[in-house]
Amino acid sequence: MKTPIRDFVARYAEKSVSRLHMPGHKGRGPLGCEALDITEIAGADALYEAAGIIDESEKNAAALFGTRRTLYSTEGSSQCIRAMLYLALTARRPGRGRPLALAARNAHKAFLFAAALCDFDVQWLYPEEESASLCGCPVSAAGLAAALDALAEPPFCVYVTSPDYLGGMLDIASLSRVCRARGVPLLVDNAHGAYLRFLPEAAHPMELGADMCCDSAHKTLPVLTGGAYLHIAKAADPRYAAAAKRAMALFGSTSPSYLILQSLDCANAALAGDWPARLSACRARMDALKATLRARGFDAPGTEPMKLTLATDGPRAAALLREQGVECEYADEGHVVLMASPDNGEEDFLRVERALAAPLPHAPRAFYPPRPPRRMTIREALFAPDELLPVRAAIGRVCAAPTVSCPPAIPIAVSGEEITDEVAAAFERFGVEEISVVKES
Repeated sequence: MKTPIRDFVARYAEKSVSRLHMPGHKGRGPLGCEALDITEIAGADALYEAAGIIDESEKNAAALFGTRRTLYSTEGSSQCIRAMLYLALTARRPGRGRPLALAARNAHKAFLFAAALCDFDVQWLYPEEESASLCGCPVSAAGLAAALDALAEPPFCVYVTSPDYLGGMLDIASLSRVCRARGVPLLVDNAHGAYLRFLPEAAHPMELGADMCCDSAHKTLPVLTGGAYLHIAKAADPRYAAAAKRAMALFGSTSPSYLILQSLDCANAALAGDWPARLSACRARMDALKATLRARGFDAPGTEPMKLTLATDGPRAAALLREQGVECEYADEGHVVLMASPDNGEEDFLRVERALAAPLPHAPRAFYPPRPPRRMTIREALFAPDELLPVRAAIGRVCAAPTVSCPPAIPIAVSGEEITDEVAAAFERFGVEEISVVKES
């Protein structure tokens, strides 16, 4: 598969050109990549008005992912989340009340910021099963159908996260059938699952009936940090594809990184080449690693193929892994998470096996997301003057900016919700000492 962006920039870098244009490093600098870092010069196309090499590259990506349209982001999935919610919102059926999204509670904070910017309300889907973490939110087709049928008016979208941070995966095919039967678009935060398209079985949201999804290409594909996709399904409302560039421009910088664009472009060639075969081999090695650790007595609950999640003393496991030269993706009181890709070598897996010789003692605790009352809209709370208070002093006040760490960037309390005793206890459990609340007049 051709790499038009990479090829153009490489040719430009090889020329003896006086760079009297941005950026200021003029192709020279200490990192060694500056010669390939350009701006929207003649022939380089423009990301949000793509008609040349970027358009060609995005069409290559759309062919690989089997979509009506795939758009590049150099600002991660956060930009794509905002854009796809905007697209669904602007195409919604007219209703009597404020626009409403029906969303799983483990939504990334980018979803909340989109709600504030686009000014819509959220009805939350809470976990239907006991969850051991803030990260999980199991939602069944029956549960979704019941939630949709209980609403006075249909939401402008259903929004779920799959895979989640701990490797839990929802039945997107069943959820999509529920949504399609009711004429409601299904949007999926698939930030951790770009690689799912390249498994032998249908596993990617675009194959399973979602209308739109975001992929953080950089999380699981050979792409620089910040590279992401917004995918629009062939069966989705054609208005989404028609307005997609406008939506991405609304939430994106006018100075996209050409280093990241080249990386996305080169990934097309890799994905069209031997990368899927390498992924299959890596998956087999991950399966073997999981089997080894389970045989040693570890609980590995996740179902996502390329993520190893262990229910264990996360901080202690992370420390043991670092002693062997392994840095994990995420650790909390009850879990440690490792993510692999075809670019991991055999030594990486052997180090994990050496570090985790036996299960670590821990006391697993169930986590039930608090369900505090809403006192303001998300937009009102995020745009209001705020102040920081100790958690216990904030009881009875209204959450302003969500207090979250990244990873996993999942709010305990949502902007506009009241800080109750239950919410305060959840903050304390996760080590949060101060929270942002709306300032009282």
